[in-house]
Amino acid sequence: MRLERTHLLIVALALASAGAGLALSVWLRPSRPAAALPADLRPLDVGDRRLDVALPDRDGRPRRLSEWDGQLVVLNFWASWCGPCREEMPMLDAARRRHAGHGVEIIGVAAEEAEPALAFLRTHPVDYPILIDAPGAGPDLSLRMGNTRSVLPFNVLIGRDGRILAQRIGNMNESTFEAWLAPHLTQ
Repeated sequence: MRLERTHLLIVALALASAGAGLALSVWLRPSRPAAALPADLRPLDVGDRRLDVALPDRDGRPRRLSEWDGQLVVLNFWASWCGPCREEMPMLDAARRRHAGHGVEIIGVAAEEAEPALAFLRTHPVDYPILIDAPGAGPDLSLRMGNTRSVLPFNVLIGRDGRILAQRIGNMNESTFEAWLAPHLTQ
């Protein structure tokens, strides 16, 4: 009986270690070296002017990021298969309603093909604009906006003047989001 417990403990510790190792390998994944990329593909950083790319919206119509100039814009990169992204979306929807009077706009950028993103949105609707950045349709906008670790969700805060104010990897809860946004509400 004692030998079986020892074996179970060893197996449990091995599984826990493997899980922790996998989680750390994803989180500590090395950044893509910016110097290795062509100049027109280098990731932007805080203080840089945002790109003015056109991406299709839910209806397939091209929308340019410059349409939201003059507003404080949160670009939220997500995918339907990303659990933390899915958890964050209702909070972002509520934040958009809360801050609408302050010139804040949330824009979701689906980092996947349109079909799975739109299928997800049919059962989990949000009121903020959604753009589609399908893989292979052009340069990876998430990477261009500073997501050198290729982690979702990834959020970029763009100032009213079109300059990047902040970048954040990982999902946020309401208090984290409000603390991230608050310093920029009066700018």
